[in-house]
Amino acid sequence: MAVRVALIGATGRMGTRIAALAEGDESVRIARRLGRSEAVDGDASHSAVDVIVDFSSESGTRRAIAEARACGAALLVGTTGLSAEILRELAELGRTNAVLVAPNTSLGVAVTRKLARLAAQLLGPSGPGGGAWSVDIVESHHDRKKDAPSGTAIAIARALESGGMAVPSDRIHAIRAGDTIGEHEIRLAGPSERIHVMHQAVTRDLFAAGALRAARWLAGRPAGSYTMDDVLG
Repeated sequence: MAVRVALIGATGRMGTRIAALAEGDESVRIARRLGRSEAVDGDASHSAVDVIVDFSSESGTRRAIAEARACGAALLVGTTGLSAEILRELAELGRTNAVLVAPNTSLGVAVTRKLARLAAQLLGPSGPGGGAWSVDIVESHHDRKKDAPSGTAIAIARALESGGMAVPSDRIHAIRAGDTIGEHEIRLAGPSERIHVMHQAVTRDLFAAGALRAARWLAGRPAGSYTMDDVLG
């Protein structure tokens, strides 16, 4: 049976690509499409939804939380730049619903975070590098993106920190220019050598495909707070 999805932010850049890819995927069905305020189309019944997918705004995420509570559906949030208050509400929702907050739904970005953690473990204060290495994160996005640094850059910084390497806020550099979809680079500098790890998004379809994969994985999961690392397994 296809996973039934309510898509919040259906008229946005990400929402339209998720809907387009879902049309060719028999394992997923977009049961409801919701724009900024009202339903665009689809079944209005809460019981017809397995997973709510949100790529919208802070107000849209609030609506997604309310929808998830009302129908008991799982919730995938890809909206970035969320306030601490909304993040607390999502953590609270994780006690009763399956909740996956993913600033970036790309498989490659999830792998990049794992590489960042491994590098920090090997090069950080407790690793063979002996703390002689420094790190910078450089991220670039289109000039319409409001949050800076990006949620993905922050997630990469947290991955480095979980591996034992400190990332001061002034070592995360954000560029907003042109129509860049998304680039994230980790620059590690040590005595007489450098390591660069970069992820480049060529099309938004990679995020849409990752969101559909995550939605399929999330459907039917027990209550809890999940990440894309869990989807990778």
